[in-house]
Amino acid sequence: MILFIIVVLAAIAFEYINGFHDAANAIATVVSTKVLTPRQAIAMAAFFNLTGALMGTAVASTIGKGIVDTKFVDMKTVLCALLGAIIWNLVTWWLGLPSSSSHALIGGLCGAALATARGDWSILKWNTGLTPKVIVPMFTSPLIGFLLGALLMALLFLVLRSFTPHIVNSVFGKLQLVSAAWMAHSHGTNDAQKTMGIIALALFTGTKSGVFKDLPPVLQFLNTPDFVVAKWVIVLCAATMAAGTAAGGWRIIRTLGHKMVKLQPVHGFAAETTAAVIIQVASNWGIPLSTTHVISTSIMGVGAVKRFSGVKWSVVERIVWAWLFTLPATALIGYALERLFR
Repeated sequence: MILFIIVVLAAIAFEYINGFHDAANAIATVVSTKVLTPRQAIAMAAFFNLTGALMGTAVASTIGKGIVDTKFVDMKTVLCALLGAIIWNLVTWWLGLPSSSSHALIGGLCGAALATARGDWSILKWNTGLTPKVIVPMFTSPLIGFLLGALLMALLFLVLRSFTPHIVNSVFGKLQLVSAAWMAHSHGTNDAQKTMGIIALALFTGTKSGVFKDLPPVLQFLNTPDFVVAKWVIVLCAATMAAGTAAGGWRIIRTLGHKMVKLQPVHGFAAETTAAVIIQVASNWGIPLSTTHVISTSIMGVGAVKRFSGVKWSVVERIVWAWLFTLPATALIGYALERLFR
């Protein structure tokens, strides 16, 4: 029971870090275009992350039972997966790199589960989970984000070419409030559910192993014989992500909103709308998408249409390396931690 409490605390810590690590996903552009002050933008992102987190559990189910064989998962496995993701998130946050919290958690879970199964790779659900819902979207979603962002920006240029910059900035300054709110909401529908899935996995594992069988009646709600995401788990994760978002992530906001490309409200609107659509579709399909990948490449696509040389490709290169290293790095950390605890 003590180990389960530690797992829940680690899950809350991960969700909180995820909130301030990925706060930039929703608000970097709205801050850089000066439509909102940083404080206003963070308050808005926290609220709409909360509303999104309360919508559905498809992504939670993928994380909890679609990535690894649950027969080879115990409390230590879940704890090591969370610790691996937390360590990577803190390192990349400190470096100001918008890496993927989603891939950090998935990598940590795969590595820890492999260690629990003594290196048996068959416990990873490649055909039904990892390949279609993690590996393929890892490469296709950034590409789609770049192309759709560029296409939407090109269409807006065609439509708005006869309007003055003052009118365009005034109109899209207001529209960007809508697109930023939608981006924050869609982020909540995807990212908050990943921690819900991990806690649900811990509950299922604890029930299966008999950890909760002798608990007093008031705590019997912890027994979860079927894989479901309880209401209290949904509310806990939603509130924690909102609190983390409210703490902000200024290092990453500077990277996405200022260092990569200089944006105006119309560009912010195009990038946020593109990312929000992609993330919302992925959430409905139960795909634990990297919201960081999508918003970053949407900004790149918009910036490339504005002026290809205006994109600071040296910053983009650093981001790409962080993307590529996240899964293997967190898998190694999760594996090493699990072996160390054993």
